[in-house]
Amino acid sequence: MLGYLILSLVLCFLYWRYRDGKQITNVFDKHVYITGCDSGFGNLLAQHLDQQGFRVLAACFTEKGAEELKSRTSSRLKTFQLDVTNSESIGKAAEFVKSEVKGKGLWGLVNCAGIIHTVAPIDWLTISDFKPALNVNLIGLIEVTLSVLPLIKRAQGRIVNIASTFGRISPMCAPYCISKFGVEAFNDILRRDMKCFGVKVACIEPGAFKTPLTDTDRPLKQMYGLWSRLPPEVLEDYGVDYMDKVSAKPLTNMLGQLNPDLMKVVWCLNHALISLHPRTRYSAGLDAKCFWIPLSYMPTAISDFLVSLYKTKPAKALF
Repeated sequence: MLGYLILSLVLCFLYWRYRDGKQITNVFDKHVYITGCDSGFGNLLAQHLDQQGFRVLAACFTEKGAEELKSRTSSRLKTFQLDVTNSESIGKAAEFVKSEVKGKGLWGLVNCAGIIHTVAPIDWLTISDFKPALNVNLIGLIEVTLSVLPLIKRAQGRIVNIASTFGRISPMCAPYCISKFGVEAFNDILRRDMKCFGVKVACIEPGAFKTPLTDTDRPLKQMYGLWSRLPPEVLEDYGVDYMDKVSAKPLTNMLGQLNPDLMKVVWCLNHALISLHPRTRYSAGLDAKCFWIPLSYMPTAISDFLVSLYKTKPAKALF
């Protein structure tokens, strides 16, 4: 009986691998719209898809980012500026995409634009500290998606959203985590609503990768800025030496060694676009697969305890 069970599992795995490896053809006439192409995952994906022959429409926040990307890619790739927090900019980008794809529709949309912005205990923050991450990571992502959704439906194409393992569990960076939990929810609803139209929706959940987003110097400076504006009673709660206890690399205290191999994420993004049967979710990075995602399934008491081991304790901490 055990032998039959093992054989069944092996056959299921082999079939899954075979199905997972089947790919689309004729990528040369397919357009893919990517946000956040100035650097990081979006930049590498744009170059990678361009090399494969896709017609890439790369949205960059800055003119400098657009020019640098254009210099490293073929004439097929088109760049344009996009501010995902500006409705007018999103509308202009959608019109540009529509003019490029013409009647064929848009094969792929990849939402890569994102920021962390604020890393600090939640009682250091005001509501204005939450808005930048929510506006870029969630509201902007939703508005960009809605702006080209009819084009994707026409092509029966793909939508790929970059969330995070911090969209499954919230150990730190409250504004960022909240925005990524929202991306997970939007992704699930979008996938279910669009399935009947032949549109496939995938979610990428990277672990800790070394990108401009996870630059450790900027969050530390922000923490010092927030620390300087705290009222006396909060300073007393944390202790005057609290910031001295915080490492010079506050993100890596909890995240560990940042993974420099961004192609692990790019492979997931690429597979979601070219596979005949893309996965619903992709976990990129060993820490995502072996720690953060399993931790999100653990009882709350256990996950809270493990996360607390990495946090710097305030002076008046009771536990």
